[in-house]
Amino acid sequence: MARLEEEFRNILLSQTSVFEPDSLFLEESSVSGEDSTDAPPEEEEGSDSGSGSSRLTRRRSSYRSTSSIREMDLISPEAVSDLRSIVQRMVAAGYSRECIQVYGNVRKSAVDTILKQLGIVKISIGDVQKLEWEVVEGKIRKWIRAAKVCVRIVFSSEKRLCSDLFDEEAMGDQCFMETVKTSALRLFTFPEAISISRRSPEKLFKILDLHDAMGDMLPDIEVIFDSDDSSSRAVYLQASEIQTRLAEAARGILSEFENAVLREPSVVPVPGGTIHPLTRYVMNYISLISDYKQTLNNLIVSDPSTGSDPNPNAPVIDFTELDGKSPLALHLIWLIMVLHFNLEEKSHHYRDASLAHIFIMNNIHYIVQKVKGSPELREMIGDHYLRKLTGIFRHAATNYQRSTWVRVLNSLRDEGLHVSGSFSSGVSRSALRERFKAFNAMLEDVHRSQSTWSVPDAQLREELRISLSEHLIPAYRSFLGRFRGNIESGRHPENYLKYSVEDIDRIVLDFFEGYAHPPNLRRR
Repeated sequence: MARLEEEFRNILLSQTSVFEPDSLFLEESSVSGEDSTDAPPEEEEGSDSGSGSSRLTRRRSSYRSTSSIREMDLISPEAVSDLRSIVQRMVAAGYSRECIQVYGNVRKSAVDTILKQLGIVKISIGDVQKLEWEVVEGKIRKWIRAAKVCVRIVFSSEKRLCSDLFDEEAMGDQCFMETVKTSALRLFTFPEAISISRRSPEKLFKILDLHDAMGDMLPDIEVIFDSDDSSSRAVYLQASEIQTRLAEAARGILSEFENAVLREPSVVPVPGGTIHPLTRYVMNYISLISDYKQTLNNLIVSDPSTGSDPNPNAPVIDFTELDGKSPLALHLIWLIMVLHFNLEEKSHHYRDASLAHIFIMNNIHYIVQKVKGSPELREMIGDHYLRKLTGIFRHAATNYQRSTWVRVLNSLRDEGLHVSGSFSSGVSRSALRERFKAFNAMLEDVHRSQSTWSVPDAQLREELRISLSEHLIPAYRSFLGRFRGNIESGRHPENYLKYSVEDIDRIVLDFFEGYAHPPNLRRR
């Protein structure tokens, strides 16, 4: 029997097929595109090719219930018949335990080698959690690719080999678990470490990738580890629990992100009232969330918690206005609401009220454009709330014009210029000079500050300039037309008539360009 045992070991070792990792990845990629119609027809179960072959076909058919599984020949087909004969003889002689031990030792080593070639190496949960997240991100991509190969090709092929060699199903299942149990535990250590790691916003999308990959593989894992043996079911349960923890981590990260946006503490105003980095980050984040809509719609089943902030001015979401929205859509709307609230708080740190309005206009306009630019995001947010946001940035633009230009335009009114008395009546030249001086000074002051302000969106910038010109230039043209003669007939008119209508038109073009230093005023 010792000689038979040695022959069994030698054939297993010498006839083991060698695979290049790239070929396995190519196999898995081809499987990912297969349709379930590729499964063998059921009538093959009843073929007359012998009891062993019939049983083998039934086992294959059960695997093919998930069309992604693809078995390969781990042992050359020519050697399978010899190995099967040796197994039968050893079992008949009462050497089942020795047979299982030899098989398990040889095949376990072979599976370990394949996993190492695929990049699945032994690593503890603690070691994974010590890695920088940028490193982990790369490992997640590689792990997903390798894990699908392990489950759908390596483990499934190993189970088919056990089915080929062992007549007794229980013995085949035992050999299978002896061979792959350690490798399976090693395989799932990595996603388990991610599922219980410290939560932070940048981890959400890779966690969702892992969650989806686990969900994609779970049907295959359930089919492959389908015996009643406790260790076999433990593999499936472990994979299922990891997916559940990944889902909990994703929900927790989203909730924590909402609170972080609400309380983001930076108080230093961004120069020129441009788009705040928080706005860009949050909206890019929301856009990525919309890319995972299908997954998150299944994970996010409760409405956002809106009463956790002690600030009495904190935003409150009116769910009645958003009836029919999915919980995920409500979370995204809530994120935009808390971002808007935080931006309003930050705007109070600008000393110039006009610049505070420009800041709100820029940031809410950016939010609107990001929503409009993503069909999926726009569908979730909805046109009702989008119109509300549009109204907010347009109101901010109106407030800017009022706070900046009302005083300037008031200097171009007739009130206070006319005098009347017993000896003379008409326009007070001294008052008129003071009025032109005041207008020039205010215009220069506005130019000096607002040429350094920034409106990054070209269309919005142009619309704002046009709106300014429509108010400012007609008023200046009319004032200049009525009173130019009064100044020109006096001394040093150039001190008061400094700008033509064309000059004003050119000056407006400098506004909101975000210059580091104010440019010289452009005059004819």
